[in-house]
Amino acid sequence: MTRITLACAAGMSTSLLVSKMNMAAIKENLSVKVQAVPENDFEKYAGETDILLLGPQVSYTLSKMKAQYEPMGIKVAVINSVDYGMMNGEKVLKQALDL
Repeated sequence: MTRITLACAAGMSTSLLVSKMNMAAIKENLSVKVQAVPENDFEKYAGETDILLLGPQVSYTLSKMKAQYEPMGIKVAVINSVDYGMMNGEKVLKQALDL
């Protein structure tokens, strides 16, 4: 199972996107677990994350998050802002899995 964590400013704006990503995964019969957390709480979830996607509003933390978590084997990227704004779960899921 691939474990994907979305991190944003408060962890709430990504809730809808998590739902849409989970629906896309079910539709494609993929074994993934998607969750959303506040960016400043991510450290607590690092042990249960394979892929960390940052919301556009916290994209300024990309360098720090990559330096801290990629050595642990966690892939880190920023969610495409258009896909985030459109809440396109299929495209964001594909972005995550392509990492």
